[in-house]
Amino acid sequence: MGLSPVVIAILLFTAIISFKGFNDMSFFSKYMFEVRAIQRNKEYIRLITSGFLHADPMHLIFNMLTLYFFSGLVIGNFGVGGFLLIYLGSILAGNIFSLYIHKDNPMYRAIGASGGVSGVLFAAIAMNPFLGIGFFFIPIPIPGYIFGALYFGYSVYMMLNPKQWDNLGHAAHLGGAVVGLLYSLLVYPEYTLQHSFQLLIMSLPLIYLGIMLFKNKR
Repeated sequence: MGLSPVVIAILLFTAIISFKGFNDMSFFSKYMFEVRAIQRNKEYIRLITSGFLHADPMHLIFNMLTLYFFSGLVIGNFGVGGFLLIYLGSILAGNIFSLYIHKDNPMYRAIGASGGVSGVLFAAIAMNPFLGIGFFFIPIPIPGYIFGALYFGYSVYMMLNPKQWDNLGHAAHLGGAVVGLLYSLLVYPEYTLQHSFQLLIMSLPLIYLGIMLFKNKR
C-alpha cells in the first residue's frame, strides 16, 4: 500500500509551515505554544498551530520520518479518519497536558509535531506490541512495548526532575502517546486486551506519573 494522500498532505503542509517559521520569526512567535499567550490572551489556536512548527530542519525531518514510517500501519487499522483523529487529537491533547504541567511557568514555550507523532506511534504499538522499532545506534530492532516502557520511563523521569532539562516537550509527548493508546483500546478493545500484559508493562511509568501528580495535587 502506497503512502496515503492525506499523509503526503500533512508532510508537505508541515514542511511549508515549518520553513515559513524558520525564516519569519514574527510568524514563528505568533503560532508557537506559549503558556502566557494561551492563558492570558486566550490564543487557543496555538494548541494546534504549534504542532506544525519546528525548531530546525533536523527536528522537522525526524518527526516527519517517524510519521512516514508508522502512518501506514495506523491507517491500515483505523482508516484515514481514525489516523487524522489520532494525529490531530494527539497534538491537541499533548499541548493541553503540557499547558497543565507548565501552568505556573508563563514563559514556557514549545513547538513540534512530536505529540501527534507519538500518538500515531503508540497507536501502532498498541495494535502490535511486538512491532520492531530500531534506532540509528542500535542495529537490532527492539519490541515496541519495550521501546514504549523506555520512552515513558525517560519522559516521566525528566518531567519529575525539571532541572534535568533536555529541551524536549515530554508532557506533549506523553499526552499524545496516551491518546494513541486510548483510541486503540476504544476501537479494538478485545484485540488490544489480548496484549494486556505487554501494554501494562509499557504503561507502568505512566501509572507512576499519575500517582505522583495526584499526590502533589493534594
